[in-house]
Amino acid sequence: MSFYQVLQQATAPAREHLFNAPIIEACRKGEISRDIYLRFLSQAYYHVRHTVPLLMATGGKLGQEYEWVRGAIAEYIDEEYGHQEWILSDIRACGGDAEAVRHGQPELPIELMVAFLYDQVQRGNPMGFFGMVQVLEGTSVAIALTVADQLKAGLGLPPQAMSYLSSHGALDQEHLKFFESLMNRVESPADQAAIIHSAKVVYRLYADMLYQLTENQTS
Repeated sequence: MSFYQVLQQATAPAREHLFNAPIIEACRKGEISRDIYLRFLSQAYYHVRHTVPLLMATGGKLGQEYEWVRGAIAEYIDEEYGHQEWILSDIRACGGDAEAVRHGQPELPIELMVAFLYDQVQRGNPMGFFGMVQVLEGTSVAIALTVADQLKAGLGLPPQAMSYLSSHGALDQEHLKFFESLMNRVESPADQAAIIHSAKVVYRLYADMLYQLTENQTS
């Protein structure tokens, strides 16, 4: 069994918990309010703005024997740079206050998720960063492409309010193939364990954010 398959198997229960979040079914049915969508975009901004800094930090922590990983990180940085601005544009297109989000703070699950990842890179095993990649790219492919149209119809939003979900879903389909081939080159048991652990933690915290979106409905 390849390491990518091991990773998928080891994280299956955590992934199922995430996909059972009520917000996902509500999106599929088009039963989501504009306020909840704006809250989702806000929380997305608070982790996406850290993607490139985390990639840079990871690349800087890896030794020369990981040059093959550093090359992949350079590709990721090139692809991911500036994506947080897509989210702010979507927020504006929905009538939200993008500048308030830019200067605001995340809710606890995303704050903890980002802090955990920086800690993994700086104090733990920097290869653990790729656990986040597995969660967020896999989630965006599975969710974004299936719910973007329903969301657009249900909320009556223009296409420019959906650029993050729509574009990320399509982009991350290619990213996932790249990620799978990268993970299958990871041979160190310590690196594999770090990636699996990080993925489980990120699945849990990202799921907590998704569950909170419907638990704290204000509209």
